[in-house]
Amino acid sequence: MEVYDADAYLADEAAMNAARRQVVAGNGYHLYVHSLQSDIQVGVRIRIWPMVRDAPGQAEGFTPVSLESETGVVVIGQLALGPAGEMELPRAGLYEGIASWTGREAVATYHDDILRQIDDDWGVEETSRAWRECPFTEEYVLDLSFSR
Repeated sequence: MEVYDADAYLADEAAMNAARRQVVAGNGYHLYVHSLQSDIQVGVRIRIWPMVRDAPGQAEGFTPVSLESETGVVVIGQLALGPAGEMELPRAGLYEGIASWTGREAVATYHDDILRQIDDDWGVEETSRAWRECPFTEEYVLDLSFSR
């Protein structure tokens, strides 16, 4: 997934590769979020705060991030499927904060377990149902505050 300024169309291969190693990485105008699976729906929340916040205590992991938005509008995109939504920021500029995640490992383990169970008797409906019935939720949260 990626989160980017509405005018930042060019992808950044180096930042995408960094996200594969670090979970979340960016280049200033793009933030890339790397899930360990590509079939089960994940959540992305962007929260804007008046001040920089600490990482949530229940997070599996977190990393500092920054995102500059010249337009004041950020897009949440699915790399293979295109934009999933957008959000209007309080104002254009640089936002800094923390990216955190929960459920990443549990959903990946569930995903891998289902893939091992799939055989010739499984159809699209059975596989889709298995993805929808995942008992875990994978979520990424960007807690940002306006910097300048």
